[in-house]
Amino acid sequence: MSDSGEQGRLMRLKKRMSQRRPKFHQMESWRHVRLRDRWRKPTGIDNSMRQNMKGWPKNVNVGYGSPRIVRDLHPTGMEEVRVHNVGDLAIIDPETQVARIGGSVGNRKRVAIIKEAESQRIRVLNVGKAKKFLEIEAEEPSELEEAQEKEPEEEPKEPDEKEAPE
Repeated sequence: MSDSGEQGRLMRLKKRMSQRRPKFHQMESWRHVRLRDRWRKPTGIDNSMRQNMKGWPKNVNVGYGSPRIVRDLHPTGMEEVRVHNVGDLAIIDPETQVARIGGSVGNRKRVAIIKEAESQRIRVLNVGKAKKFLEIEAEEPSELEEAQEKEPEEEPKEPDEKEAPE
């Protein structure tokens, strides 16, 4: 069996495992408003959840993990690479990797990253709001193009001395 076939099989297995995996909760986060619904390991000598008692939510353990080969891959089977500027695109291999723009990157730099990624044929996962800016730029011609399209304005003629009113 080929390596890509094995990876495809493991990706399908990972998806099936993710669908069956329970949502892990912090102890009694459903009871108290002050506790966020996130995973925190239960502690305490009499903690029923820590003791894996019946009727309490499941704890995180090794058995819920996905296969090691496909553990950190995007569902497409590609490796995600975090990008914060245009220079970071140089290290990405378009065959096996995809770009994910960092959350702290602003719109101007985000648009520049997306344009450069398109020219290098790199897939960007989170285009987000920048897509709207790209569409606006595509519709409106740039100022330079507008200036070239306009005919040069004729300069007003200076009145001759003879025609000048007195």
